[in-house]
Amino acid sequence: MRLPCSGFGICRKVMNCAIDHIPMYPILLTLKTISRAKLSGLMILSGLLAVLVVAGLVAVITGLTATLVHFKTGWLDTVFNWVTGIATGIGGWFMLPVFTVLIGGIFQETVIQKVERTYYPGALQKQGPTFWADLAHDIRFTLKALFLNLLAMPFYFIGIGFAISIVLNSYLLGREFFEGVAGYHLGKDEAGELARKHPRMVYGGGFAITLISLAPVLNLFVPILAVVWMVHVYHRIQEQGK
Repeated sequence: MRLPCSGFGICRKVMNCAIDHIPMYPILLTLKTISRAKLSGLMILSGLLAVLVVAGLVAVITGLTATLVHFKTGWLDTVFNWVTGIATGIGGWFMLPVFTVLIGGIFQETVIQKVERTYYPGALQKQGPTFWADLAHDIRFTLKALFLNLLAMPFYFIGIGFAISIVLNSYLLGREFFEGVAGYHLGKDEAGELARKHPRMVYGGGFAITLISLAPVLNLFVPILAVVWMVHVYHRIQEQGK
């Protein structure tokens, strides 16, 4: 599969190179796992939470603009608030990849246990990392990812913003989701070292996760799909002998 792209040609080169390096192994297995590991309920919860995140973002920003920005003409206030709300909703939808780690972190331990109980029973852990420690880490990551994505926005005006955003989020999501799963077994430091030894599988997976994050409706379920994907990637690496 190849992607056409306009602009300076950078977008096409980056995207096609990344597509060529996606490890195809987990794709069908990830989809099959949803039913086998009985993850449908968590998928629905994840989707509802993603909708609430975008709706909350729209409500907060629209409320702030309504409070802080006033026009002498009443109808201008109304139009401005509507335009702000719509723009924020669209922006929030496309910024959803930034929030996938935070949402996924809520369900991560449960998803890992369900997948491993079904496919890798010998790898089951009795105790995982504490929820609050992981939540604090995920919040820090989300703020960092949001800041970096905002820094990338000016590049949209010169035609390379989309490519930069894809590469940036492929790196961020690939690393965070893999280290979250591998760290459940190995600890964060060793998980990071393992990611550096297998960049193709980790960041190729991150690229796939990023693309799914941009697909309407499907992106609501990315927090679960990404964890499932990386569970299979982690165990594939373990089977290959690190």
